[in-house]
Amino acid sequence: MPVLRETEYQAEVVWLGHVPARQSLRAEAVETLCLEFSGDRGARHEGVNRASCVRVKNLYPQGTEIRNVRQLTILSVEEMDAIAAEMGLERLDPVHLGVSIVLRGIPDFTHVPPSSRLQVADGLTLTIDMENRPCVLPGREIESESPGYGAAFKPAAQGRRGVTAWVERPGQLRLGDTLKLFVPDQRPWAP
Repeated sequence: MPVLRETEYQAEVVWLGHVPARQSLRAEAVETLCLEFSGDRGARHEGVNRASCVRVKNLYPQGTEIRNVRQLTILSVEEMDAIAAEMGLERLDPVHLGVSIVLRGIPDFTHVPPSSRLQVADGLTLTIDMENRPCVLPGREIESESPGYGAAFKPAAQGRRGVTAWVERPGQLRLGDTLKLFVPDQRPWAP
């Protein structure tokens, strides 16, 4: 029996972004991402390894070299719409969210189990690390375009901020591609 079980869920790639390695989270919309083992070349979170950050401060001193399992940020359009509605906005522009990939079609996407895989028919495979917790940085980008709304992002995005992921098998990802979801074949943790 396989350790990863194919589900009936598939997602369409509806938006792709390149987040240049700079201070801002602002992404540039692209039609294709050429994903290597190190992620998206020249992107903010590119690299096989990275310096540890506040997300793992209980494990390592900040700046410790660790494996980079947050090469990409993936969100669902369904959850982005829910965030926008809670914020009182008509829609959220992915450009402001530091996102690499926006998908449509997988319900409760932010809570897909860690170690799940998203795979394109030609073999490109992304491994989900875990939920991407909301922070204030996207709020700053939103505020620059929609004054008075930026502070509402972090609370509205709780449980809806998508996931971080890393490239397990390189390849090209294009707008309109379909990704199949594979989940770990294991029972939930029950200590």
